[in-house]
Amino acid sequence: MSTPSNGETGGRRPQRADARSNRERILKVAEEVFGKGGRSASTEEVARLADVGIATVFRHFPTKGALLEAVLVQRFDRLRAQAEALLHDTDPGEAFFGFFSHLVADATGKIAITEALLEAGGDSGGDAAQASDGLRRAVGGLLQRAQRAGAVRDDVQLPEVYALLVATSRASAHAQFEEGVRDRMLTIVFDGLAPLGY
Repeated sequence: MSTPSNGETGGRRPQRADARSNRERILKVAEEVFGKGGRSASTEEVARLADVGIATVFRHFPTKGALLEAVLVQRFDRLRAQAEALLHDTDPGEAFFGFFSHLVADATGKIAITEALLEAGGDSGGDAAQASDGLRRAVGGLLQRAQRAGAVRDDVQLPEVYALLVATSRASAHAQFEEGVRDRMLTIVFDGLAPLGY
């Protein structure tokens, strides 16, 4: 039995690896571009900075909306993984409050990408919504651990805590608070969530 030449199976594997590499690079660049530029950012800019042709971008993501949805899914999945890793932290209170702060600081880029997705006619209720739900559940896990540790008052539940998270995130992103103002705002929120004497 003859060994396949490089022009047969040998030539295909590197192409698949290249395709995966291109896709990962496109997503990474798109997250940066749309996270900063929002609705005004373009797929052409993504292609240029990712050092690929625009046809390569659309081969992986047929529409701008599909690209933005994939970016959001990646972002939510990354944040969920970070939250899940904190479920093993030895200080549940610090894990919860620290991750809450991280999400607020991360909100500007996420909101810009979401608004660009809606502008592009993408589906914010598809895979991105499922990934967002996964993040919400992970935050719920952090909240429960913090409550069991006595770091968060036990008369609050995830819906109101997540509403606070969304509200502070949107306020920080749209008002473009200075870091000191954002930190003081979070201190007030966290004082309200903490049991007396914590």
